[in-house]
Amino acid sequence: QEYFLSCATVNDILMRFLKKHDDLTLLPEKVAIQLNDTHPVLAIPEMMRVLIDEHRLDWDTAWHITKRTFAYTNHTILQEALETWPVPMLGAMLPRHLMIIYEINRHFMQLIHERFPGDTGKMERMSLIDERGDKMVRMANLAIVASYSVNGVSALHSGILINDLFKD
Repeated sequence: QEYFLSCATVNDILMRFLKKHDDLTLLPEKVAIQLNDTHPVLAIPEMMRVLIDEHRLDWDTAWHITKRTFAYTNHTILQEALETWPVPMLGAMLPRHLMIIYEINRHFMQLIHERFPGDTGKMERMSLIDERGDKMVRMANLAIVASYSVNGVSALHSGILINDLFKD
């Protein structure tokens, strides 16, 4: 259900945009997609999939468009309530999206490695993939990495995100 709604929304946004504009690089100037909590976060790999696979944009251009289009509001500060998806399930249901998530993570981990060489703990905490035990995709981490703006539902909540939950 989450994928269906996210997919339909992304494709509707792009269809409407392309009726008026023929340059997808203008999308972030005309459209903002607000992710309210982690439920619609599959819209991120869906946007990348459509831009790369259907519109034949290169990775860097698609990522630049995507990162400047999405904003994320976190509603859940309890670690056990943050949405995660089992890698095997996501791979079986949405293999292309999982490939894209892994590629986003590869680029992000390279950036973290360059900024914090040798800090494997930071890399483990920030990775989009939780590899302790059963591998899980961390949807909040994906939203944070792919959004131009991140906030909590209040100033107090935002402070908890910055100083505790996602301090890295």
